[in-house]
Amino acid sequence: MSLERGFLEVQRYVRWTDEDLARLRTFAPLVETRLREIATVFYERSREFEEAHAVFTGEEQIARLQRSLVAWMRRVLTRDRDFMYCRETATIGHVHVKVGLHQRYMFAAMTIVRDELGKAVHALLPPDATQPTISALNRALDVELAVMTQAYNDDHLERLRRAERLARDDLGRALARSERRYENAVELAPDLMLGLGGNGTILLFNRAAERVTGWARDEACLRAFSELMIREDHRAKAEAAFARTRLGVAHLAAPLLTRAGNVRLVHWFFSRIPDDGSTGDDVSMLAIGRDVTDEEALSQRTRQAEKLAAVGTLAAGLAHEIRNPLNGAQLHLTFLERELRKKKVGGEAIEAVEVVGGEIRRLGALVQEFLDFARPKPLDRARGSLFVLARKAIAMAKPDRAGVVLDLDLPSTDIEVDMDGNRMMQVLLNLLSNATDAVGDNGRVVLRVRRRPSEAVVEIEDDGPGLPGGDSAPVFDAFYTTKSNGTGLGLAIVHRIVTDHGGTISVESKKGQTIFRATLPLSEGIPQ
Repeated sequence: MSLERGFLEVQRYVRWTDEDLARLRTFAPLVETRLREIATVFYERSREFEEAHAVFTGEEQIARLQRSLVAWMRRVLTRDRDFMYCRETATIGHVHVKVGLHQRYMFAAMTIVRDELGKAVHALLPPDATQPTISALNRALDVELAVMTQAYNDDHLERLRRAERLARDDLGRALARSERRYENAVELAPDLMLGLGGNGTILLFNRAAERVTGWARDEACLRAFSELMIREDHRAKAEAAFARTRLGVAHLAAPLLTRAGNVRLVHWFFSRIPDDGSTGDDVSMLAIGRDVTDEEALSQRTRQAEKLAAVGTLAAGLAHEIRNPLNGAQLHLTFLERELRKKKVGGEAIEAVEVVGGEIRRLGALVQEFLDFARPKPLDRARGSLFVLARKAIAMAKPDRAGVVLDLDLPSTDIEVDMDGNRMMQVLLNLLSNATDAVGDNGRVVLRVRRRPSEAVVEIEDDGPGLPGGDSAPVFDAFYTTKSNGTGLGLAIVHRIVTDHGGTISVESKKGQTIFRATLPLSEGIPQ
């Protein structure tokens, strides 16, 4: 049955009428101001589940999807049900298939939309119009769901046709051989294990490869290894590694772009399988990949912690040696100032004493900052609200330049973590201060809080000129600073506080956008 014919048939089945559309069009302008709130609730629910959240590539994509959801709800409430409308709905379903969103989440998501719009009907319409509008809304969403489901059916049908083509080309026997090899050797291996044909196509694809890449085995087989498993800017290196396998085992470290659009770093080892005289469509090369993304991140955090610890030891020794002479100098300077004033000596002499006193106090503050860095205090943890913390930080960080705008971007549901509130406030104020300094006299700084399935994310974004060196700038190293009067300890202290909480902090920077992103583990008792 064609898509258009099925669209008309399901409308007849649910008894969809022009009167239903008229009711929804009457409701549309009333609910318009709530559509964005409904979209926010919709995507916050997705953040709570690993499989649903995995299809997102970042906050910018989520913001685009929220705008698309608002446009879709507006479309459901106002558009004529012609064949163009039908094809647009089918396209949405195909996009869900393309990004790898499981069909069950589509049904669950439609329930969220149905509930939230239903609440709005009860709140905005008079009682006599409520039930007819709810019925019209249910019929409209049922038709949407039926058409989107067809996209999943088409995908499964295409998979069946693909399997038929494999069998018609006599690859069924080769795949059966591959199954035996999987069971005996590679299927339960923790590393990605792929078997490649002579032309570089994938013939074997184990469970670890499915888990890391997001691609199912039947989707990966018969596709080119370089195209599917190596990011485009490293494909020439992959081809060179293939050539080196004629001399033995070849190695390649390359980023892999997963089905959901995330980047994983994989170390590949390629080895030729001796030719046994079989046909050219059999496995001729073994590719073993080890996902080292998490190991590299942990190693980098360990190196940073060791570096900070070494610098902290040095700073503690220097601070101790400097503090005593500074205290003595301050004491004698105070005595000198008292004697000068007693003898009524003024002018340049008193001014010089005041300048020296100010410099000694500045050095004293620097020594105290050294000590704060070198001897961090134990965390005083308690379960606390990130909303409350963020609002207080924004209130305390008001810039002294009228052209700088501070914005707070919070989801509708509060997020709680186990944290030392005072130390985390120190983190936010430091990052906000750096951001407002970066934008100069005119700019925008955003403090954003978001939730992921097992962690909370706090971002400070500014539209300043960006960091020298971009993402690779060593901003968390002690004594690295871009300020003429900076000590270079602020971000090192921020890094220590966040990591002491069991979290991570990173930076993304380019001209016009710098984002410092801190992640914190969610408190126990919060639904995962």
